[in-house]
Amino acid sequence: MSNRHIISVEPATGEAFWEGEIGNVDAAVVTACKAWRHWAAEPLAKRVELMRRFANEVRRQEEALATLISRETGKPLWEARSEVSAVIDQVEISIRAYGERTGQRRLDSALQGTSALRHRPHGVMVVLAPYNSPAHLPNGHIVPALIAGNVVILKPSEKTPAVGEFLVGCFHRAGVPEGVLQLLIGGPEEGQMLVAHADVSGILFTGSAPTGIAINRKLASTPNKIVTLEMGGNNPILVWDTPKIGDVAALIIQSAFTNAGQRCTAASRLIVKSSMYFDLIAELLKLLDRMVIGAPFDQPQPFMGPMIDTRAADLVTESFLYFLSNGGKALAHMRRPFGDLPFVTPGLIDVTGVEDRPDVEIFGPLLQIIRADDFDEAIAEANNTRFGLSASLLGGSPEEYNRFWSNIRAGIINWNRPTNAPSASAPVGGVGLSGNHRPGAYYSADHCAYPVSSSELDQPRASVGVGFEQ
Repeated sequence: MSNRHIISVEPATGEAFWEGEIGNVDAAVVTACKAWRHWAAEPLAKRVELMRRFANEVRRQEEALATLISRETGKPLWEARSEVSAVIDQVEISIRAYGERTGQRRLDSALQGTSALRHRPHGVMVVLAPYNSPAHLPNGHIVPALIAGNVVILKPSEKTPAVGEFLVGCFHRAGVPEGVLQLLIGGPEEGQMLVAHADVSGILFTGSAPTGIAINRKLASTPNKIVTLEMGGNNPILVWDTPKIGDVAALIIQSAFTNAGQRCTAASRLIVKSSMYFDLIAELLKLLDRMVIGAPFDQPQPFMGPMIDTRAADLVTESFLYFLSNGGKALAHMRRPFGDLPFVTPGLIDVTGVEDRPDVEIFGPLLQIIRADDFDEAIAEANNTRFGLSASLLGGSPEEYNRFWSNIRAGIINWNRPTNAPSASAPVGGVGLSGNHRPGAYYSADHCAYPVSSSELDQPRASVGVGFEQ
């Protein structure tokens, strides 16, 4: 990032491939305020139709968008294609959610008139997007906000601005006015200015807990602003009695190492019944030996590409070394197989004997393993975190799953499924440091419009009785 420009670099090659000028926050907000008056007055049917046109535009550009995502994030092409499919699917999901969760209601009474419930948009909404899913995650905020009648300023991550630019271009080509959805290129300073701007009505944030907490603190004295914080996790995956060790190992690999572990719902901690420990570790090591790590367009396709940049790769390898130097037992060492490029091999480390394990989100391919003898002990270990986003139980009986579900603190609780594949047709969010009780995905409609209740008569009708002289 230069003084007034941001440069995007391909993680897999280290080469710069995109450059853009940093935007003007005040000018963007002024434009958005002017556009909102007209957009909010448009019929809902028109806004919905434009979203469907957007989905069709993405379909036409599907391969180009997937290729760009792979170049800018380093994720394999197969995974980028899945992200584009999620962008398309989001439209119909959001239309259905808006109708179900923010629809109009009327109750007619001959004498009392009509009681009505309608929903109104907030105004200018700012979407602060992360780099790990630079199309799908911001799109999950943008589409519900536009359907509800808000206007949106998207500030993509400074690490993935090209995907943000492409996504906004698809909306514009579909007929969404340029003032209704704007792209604002910038870094942390522009993000802070947008958060603090008096004419911004809401902040829709996806990212790290420290940044989310800073946003929450900044806006503590402005309760008129809607603030949605979708933050990270220190997510547990608990393995209990099951003969299907191979399937369990595959689910763990998917949970911990998809997108190089750069998902907020990725499994960070594996809590395993002690009697299953050695068999499970053996299966995991077999899969890691077979795992292909490479550039996004390599053939055959890799399972895992690079991390977003060298700093991210350095941080996750430093975490591995911290555990190793504080009593952890390395089961699979983390390596940097391609020199200075941010490729990292998955790490497995037994931290059962490590005291005071840091309760932080390790955003990368590092899985901590903890042995447990008792199911209640395992649940307590899973809850040993300030976060509460995602948790999975692999194996166990229906009764044990009920105990797990009832006692785990998380917004996403799965049985025999990965931690990191939540459905957009359900709410996605967490508790503790993972969110502020405003889940996204299907429940995004809730924070994109506010309810207005009305009592209505076509003519004034009233009388006075008690307390008035005749």
